[in-house]
Amino acid sequence: MKKTHMISEEYLYAIALRECSQIGDIHFHRLVRTFGSAQEAWKRAKKDYKNLEGIGQKTVSDIGNEAHLKFAEYELNFCEKNNIQIRLRHLNETPSLLRHCNDSPAILYQKGQINDALPKLSIVGTRNITSYGRQFIEDFFEALLPSSLMSVSGLALGVDKEVHEQSIRTRKPTVGVLAHGFQFLCPSKNKRLSEKIIDEGGALITEFSSSKKPDRENFIQRNRIVAGMSPATIVVETGFGGGSVSTATFANDYNRDVFALPGKITEPASQGCNQLIFHNKAIAISTIKDLISMLGFNDPKEKIEELFPYSETSVQLSENQQIIYQIIKEHPQISLDDMSQKMEASPYKILPIILELELLGKVKSFSGRQFIAI
Repeated sequence: MKKTHMISEEYLYAIALRECSQIGDIHFHRLVRTFGSAQEAWKRAKKDYKNLEGIGQKTVSDIGNEAHLKFAEYELNFCEKNNIQIRLRHLNETPSLLRHCNDSPAILYQKGQINDALPKLSIVGTRNITSYGRQFIEDFFEALLPSSLMSVSGLALGVDKEVHEQSIRTRKPTVGVLAHGFQFLCPSKNKRLSEKIIDEGGALITEFSSSKKPDRENFIQRNRIVAGMSPATIVVETGFGGGSVSTATFANDYNRDVFALPGKITEPASQGCNQLIFHNKAIAISTIKDLISMLGFNDPKEKIEELFPYSETSVQLSENQQIIYQIIKEHPQISLDDMSQKMEASPYKILPIILELELLGKVKSFSGRQFIAI
């Protein structure tokens, strides 16, 4: 479907406007809100900037520069040749959750499809993935088999690559958010994967025009898109100050949920996650079953049981656990002291076993050390 001439003009002016030296995403939105379109802003902002709060003469000085229109024309041609869709936020063409972020990209370049109706889930982490992180991602996607969702990550090596690959393996569409323009692919090792993402109903997106190289600062900027796309972000493994910590920070700023996989404090790949949890910037993941339920991908019980033979319904109690569980069952609200008399064992021998039963979800404790069976 060819866009009408007037609309394609809007794309041209949007790209030109965004290319102006002082115009970032926030100024862009302000201009478009005031003048009604990118085309009008391009034509009138220089004369009428005084109506704009927080925008001075310096900000609008580059608007109207012919070189930017030439640049925009080149972009439009490049996109048409390479099957790249241009999506404008002010025409409500970008993903809906992302649009709600105040610094959301004014323009997104997209290859492939994004189904806005599917729930999104962002999963990020280090390039130096360990077998622990890899196993978690595999088990997590296995457990998500009955749920429909679209995963979002950054198409880097390590955790990102694993997320995109497990998505494809379990038939979940996935979105790779790039930190550069479509003339590049970084890392080039992921070329085959990037094609597969599109073939399997997913998409590659970037806010960067085609010739933008993968510079260092672009990666941090890219992370806000990964965080903004989804109601929740999971950090699998990351070192101190790793890039994923910035993604978690953006997600927190956008009031989204952040989950982190805890690990050994001596393991470099877990130190960033542990730090996020310690500073209350992320919820610790304890079991995949709890995580899925907190994310709202709650599936019928029997499905979960097939995947997790250790779910509470099929817990095998040890002999001591069984004895104590029976006593609590037969004597609801029994106190620790009464139990120790019944068993002729010291309270300190019994208490650890009761705690185990609590963690298994078999027993609940009340004030004054009283217990009931669930």
